[in-house]
Amino acid sequence: MRKSGRPTMVDVAADAGVSLKTVSRVVNGQPHVDPALAARVTASAEKLGFHRNALAASLRSGSRDTLGFVSADLTNTFYMTIAAAASAVAVGRGMQLIIASSEEDAATERTLTLDLCQRRVGGLIVVPTAADHTYLQAEVQRGTPVVFLDRPARGIQADELLLDNRGGARAALAELLAAGHRRIAVLLDKPDIFTMVERRAGVEEAFAAAGLTVDERVVVADMHTPQAAREAMTRLLASAEPPTAVFCANNRSTIGALEAIVAADADIALSGFDDFELSRLVPRRIRIVDYDAGELGRRAAELLLQRMVDPDGVEPTTVLLPTRLVDRGREVRPRG
Repeated sequence: MRKSGRPTMVDVAADAGVSLKTVSRVVNGQPHVDPALAARVTASAEKLGFHRNALAASLRSGSRDTLGFVSADLTNTFYMTIAAAASAVAVGRGMQLIIASSEEDAATERTLTLDLCQRRVGGLIVVPTAADHTYLQAEVQRGTPVVFLDRPARGIQADELLLDNRGGARAALAELLAAGHRRIAVLLDKPDIFTMVERRAGVEEAFAAAGLTVDERVVVADMHTPQAAREAMTRLLASAEPPTAVFCANNRSTIGALEAIVAADADIALSGFDDFELSRLVPRRIRIVDYDAGELGRRAAELLLQRMVDPDGVEPTTVLLPTRLVDRGREVRPRG
């Protein structure tokens, strides 16, 4: 019997004293298996910690032609763009990409990643939500490479691909401040998310460089949906001292804020992090902290494939992708 790694049906057959065919019939739920033999197989499987690999059942034995991608929120086009790019790389190598979403829940992330490891994917791309990733250490030691995307790993050494969140936010706020704005609203997602921490830090650095401080009265957190951002922006615009500009820390907040601004026909500058669909068609000029989301997905998949081929080639690396400020929207001229 093998002394290391995950137990296989061969291990179970040896422990139970039955044929490999019998084990296969039991774990795949086939009928007409002698109850006594089935009980022996089940007992051995439980003792050894063997779990049926549902995906591998449809693939050739021992293959590693699938990759796993655990997103944080598949309703966000940012992650779907990344998934599409990573999938294109995988398909180009004759592989498949399995996609799942943690919905920003640490427990769900752990369940999904460990389940994909149990399915023996060749490697994992993870957008982390959990604050501790030591639970993946054993899987990495068994040979499953992991690349962390958009947010860094915690408690484990692994490859990371990140955006320059702090620099992008700092540039956006510096531009608003240079234009004379001082009462600048800031809409954030959950404040403990790594990207939000970094973007908030960029905001504060821009204010500090101008000799100013952020007005906390117009900073609103937990803007996870466009609806929440729209409601917050509506309240800010209706306040006694409405902001003259707003910075939205992700695309969903930008969409919600834009809805409120257009509905109120408010004269307010809008800048946001992350591009979004139809941004070029909105009826006003907005500034976007932009980057190539597809490049994130491509490079993550390519790095993962490299690790699969040469797991001990180089030490884990952190790659920081740059951002840039771009114009979106269009000025609507009156007819006549």
